[in-house]
Amino acid sequence: MTIIEKPADWPSDEAAALAVQDGLRGRVILDEPGPPPGSGLVTGVDVAYDDDRDLVAAAAVVLDARTLAVVEEATAVGRVSFPYVPGLLAFREIPTVLAALDRLRNGPGLVVCDGYGRAHPRRFGLAAHLGVLTGLPVIGVAKNPFTFSYEQPAAGRGASAPLVADDEEVGRALRTQEGVKPVFVSVGHRVSLDNACAHTLHLAPRHRIPETTRHADSLCRRALKEATA
Repeated sequence: MTIIEKPADWPSDEAAALAVQDGLRGRVILDEPGPPPGSGLVTGVDVAYDDDRDLVAAAAVVLDARTLAVVEEATAVGRVSFPYVPGLLAFREIPTVLAALDRLRNGPGLVVCDGYGRAHPRRFGLAAHLGVLTGLPVIGVAKNPFTFSYEQPAAGRGASAPLVADDEEVGRALRTQEGVKPVFVSVGHRVSLDNACAHTLHLAPRHRIPETTRHADSLCRRALKEATA
């Protein structure tokens, strides 16, 4: 098993990571609509940790966006590349996530992260960071609220409410199934917020969590279990 090591020039402390975020944030593209929902390919990425062994496993699962059938899968296992600091989680995961994406034979199309993009204290969460580094259209669909306020959306599928930080709409709480807790959608790179919500609904026909994340979550856990067996 090949372990992905931390890049030589990777930030090693909070100040260095904040400087990288500040330098890359201005490269986020917010004025493109992104691909239409249900077209082309869509890829879910997710990670699982083994903190005792200092390992992180990343999975990239490509789906046919129309049928939601799995087209391709790839994994990578690497060293955790940064300490745990809220707001800087991307620095723990991105080298291994990039390695998993690089192992795909087909282009990933739209990428869906289990995390945030604009809905972040510095407007540069994992989805934005990954989008800038790859040039791909990326959205973030998170399971839990983070650093914003919001009203509960109405109970019906498709209902939404703005995520607000510093009087700015940075994402939306979106009800993907009637009567269940919302997910938290934000733009990463090269996708509009309206389109990000439409993609999320299309990818969650039966469950609260998009199929992209469900597949990637299962695969990264299996990859970590095999790597640490």
